[in-house]
Amino acid sequence: MECDDILEEWFMESIKMYRDLYVYQLGCPTRVTEWTSEKTVCVAGYTSSKNEILELRLPLKLLAGENKGLCAERDFRVVHGGFTDGPVCCLRHIPGTRCVVTNDGLSSDLQVWSMSVDDGDVIRRTGSVEGSRRALEGGSKIAARLSSQPQVLHGAQSGDIRLTELSSGQLLYKLETESPDRLGSLQFVSDSVFVAGCWNGNVYMADTRTSAAPQLSPPPEASGEPVRWWMDASAGPSGCRIVRLSSSGQTVISDLRNPGGAMSQAQLDVQMGRCNLDNVRVSWAPALDGWIAVSGFSGVVQIYNTSIWKAEMQNVQPLFQHRGHAVSPPGGDGVPVFITGHTWHPEQPQTLLSAASDGSVHVWDWVDQSAGS
Repeated sequence: MECDDILEEWFMESIKMYRDLYVYQLGCPTRVTEWTSEKTVCVAGYTSSKNEILELRLPLKLLAGENKGLCAERDFRVVHGGFTDGPVCCLRHIPGTRCVVTNDGLSSDLQVWSMSVDDGDVIRRTGSVEGSRRALEGGSKIAARLSSQPQVLHGAQSGDIRLTELSSGQLLYKLETESPDRLGSLQFVSDSVFVAGCWNGNVYMADTRTSAAPQLSPPPEASGEPVRWWMDASAGPSGCRIVRLSSSGQTVISDLRNPGGAMSQAQLDVQMGRCNLDNVRVSWAPALDGWIAVSGFSGVVQIYNTSIWKAEMQNVQPLFQHRGHAVSPPGGDGVPVFITGHTWHPEQPQTLLSAASDGSVHVWDWVDQSAGS
């Protein structure tokens, strides 16, 4: 089937698959998609040279609720922009501020940027945060939480994790472990408790208010070749759940109160192919209990409902797939398009934003067709 025919077929299917779907084209692809508000998202390029860092406002029509017919604005809008001297491989917004913090993937140091109204529409670099002197490929992961004095949690491996005050550079906390596990993710699950997911599947949970040793959740048993793991955590009144996804597609849901056991698990239908493992993501939906999104193995974002999974391993299929990036024609080198990042909207349950290797950015509100079956 010709590429134009595939695109036309997908477009016709999309009419019943989406409530909303909007597209934006960046000059260079991004791996970072970070909400700065319910209406704006920050993106930045990851090429080796100078890159744009942009704050984009979502199309107003998407946010118009029941009054969409009265809103004519269907386009993304650049509200702030600037340039970086190198790649941006990790980016976090500091809650309660107009600042973002980035890492270039080349060292463990962080860069601090301001999007203040005092700077007009410019994103301006205002400082830096020193990391560990042990520079590792992939750089540092970053987490932030709301606090009276802006702070950032960061590290390249488990033994490097530290909490730093942005204004003074003061070290406020350091994780008490000597393990050199390479970090894949870092996030707060409460005002003081954080979890750190490692490439080898280890998950550490610790409290920044105490110097006590962290709680360690070892990786699930994996058969076959050595695998890399990705993790995301979801905190709620009933506790903290984590999802761990392996490079072979094995996915395990567990409760950090019982780190040795699996609440449920499944084998996803993913193919490694020519994907870049740095692009793989798994994430919990913040406003849709039990749902996760998986991307990076191909040009598709897959949606799963883990609440119907069982304790025994089973093969599962996604309940929804966003193929909008995949139907784009390959680049001049013949390499197919891959998803480079995705994020759920913090408030709208079935709205996601995704980015791909061709520089495309999509924001889409999908329809759960299984709900009517």
